[in-house]
Amino acid sequence: MTDEEMENSYHSGLPGILGVIDTVISKMEAVILAMGVLLMALNTVTNVVARFVFGNSIMFSGELNRILIIMITFAGIGYAARHGRHIRMSAIYDALPVGGRRVLMICIALFTALVMFFLLYYSVVYILDLYSKGRVLPSMGLPIWIIYLWVPIGFLITGIQYLLTAVKNFTSHDVYLSTGVVDGYKDTETEV
Repeated sequence: MTDEEMENSYHSGLPGILGVIDTVISKMEAVILAMGVLLMALNTVTNVVARFVFGNSIMFSGELNRILIIMITFAGIGYAARHGRHIRMSAIYDALPVGGRRVLMICIALFTALVMFFLLYYSVVYILDLYSKGRVLPSMGLPIWIIYLWVPIGFLITGIQYLLTAVKNFTSHDVYLSTGVVDGYKDTETEV
């Protein structure tokens, strides 16, 4: 199943209104990521054409790509957590029985959620510091703090996602990497 098919078929493993909110956030993340990548490609290609055809680069191109990279990165961490796609070191984890894996996954998810909320706090402190300094982007004239708003949003969504993963593992008999992804390996030759 491709990423696009997986995203189109994504249904939250959460009950009721939490499942609806999770699904809506998932769709918004997919749109943000797709539009961000497409806009960055379009901006870069347009800038290259302008440089070689007209002899001048687009003045704000680098700043726009900087904004898009921050947006894609921090929208992407929530997406990766939701789909169980973060890098895992699983040698010890894989050797444990199902009960041990579930307990370890709960501990990992809770610890990761705590780290995300810790980073959320410090990212808000950083944004408030940038706001107080009043710096702006030279070409676009936007206050710099605005482009970093994606950072705490990404940490918040990712922290909530890991917290919900811990709850899902606590209330389920299976082991879940996220609220909708059961732990296990696909038995295909194309998977690395």
